[in-house]
Amino acid sequence: MTFEVTILGSSSASPSYQRHPSAQVLNILERFFLIDCGEGTQIQMERYKIKYHRINRIFISHLHGDHYLGLMGLMSTMHLQGRTKELHIYAAKELEEIIDIQLKYSQTTLRYPVIYHYTNAEKSEVIFEDDQLTIETIILNHRIPCTGFLFKEKRKPRKLIREMVEKYNIPVSALHAIKSGEDYNFNGKMIPNNEITIQSHTARSYAYCSDTLYDERILEQITGIDMLYHESTFTHDLIERAMETFHTTSKQAGMMATKAKVGKLLIGHFSARYKELNTMLKEAESEFKNTWLAIEGETFSTE
Repeated sequence: MTFEVTILGSSSASPSYQRHPSAQVLNILERFFLIDCGEGTQIQMERYKIKYHRINRIFISHLHGDHYLGLMGLMSTMHLQGRTKELHIYAAKELEEIIDIQLKYSQTTLRYPVIYHYTNAEKSEVIFEDDQLTIETIILNHRIPCTGFLFKEKRKPRKLIREMVEKYNIPVSALHAIKSGEDYNFNGKMIPNNEITIQSHTARSYAYCSDTLYDERILEQITGIDMLYHESTFTHDLIERAMETFHTTSKQAGMMATKAKVGKLLIGHFSARYKELNTMLKEAESEFKNTWLAIEGETFSTE
């Protein structure tokens, strides 16, 4: 029951020390979602064996280049490989203009339709929903409009124990209510639901919080999630620089994870000034023990 994220890029602003700008692929039950698309994302996808054609939905947090400059290259490669399936892009509406002008002057007509879904950086909204999943925006506090993304599985109905269904000769008409958690009346005796069913897998969740100041206004939305990615551009000795550039320190990322009571914290978006990252890890761990560096090529699950 896959729910895992693979890191393709973890650098801020510019590539450094073999780190690439922001990009991640989230795999939920073998459905693949690309989150941000910094320069070189398609090269990283090749390196870590993520197939382009499996990406149908792309989420761009904001329009600083280190979060979207790889998108045109990726879209062009999809075109050259003969893609015909539609591609959905969730981003600020200005991104459509940026892509269109590049297509115009390269005289390119994509073989596949691109469907844009504009994000609103003023108000959190559900931007995708089906019978398995909801995806909503998280309003972040950056120098330009910026949204994070919260991926949440929907809770599945309880699973029937076939032997118990047969034992009590339960009719088909009663099964839906039982799967929804109701007890069953068998000849005047109430059979507890947990005797007839078992819990399906727990609904899992992942929050992606890219460029932002430390801002506790998002706590209500992310409290209790399984896994949080939170930017960690600087160590805490550079708190003034972080505030000036609308970024977060590794200590603050740990504080956010603790206050939100999340299961696991990933930190990334590391400044090019840091070649070695253990100092950032230890600083975040001082506030939240279950912290991991978002190292490129690493895959993290909610477990």
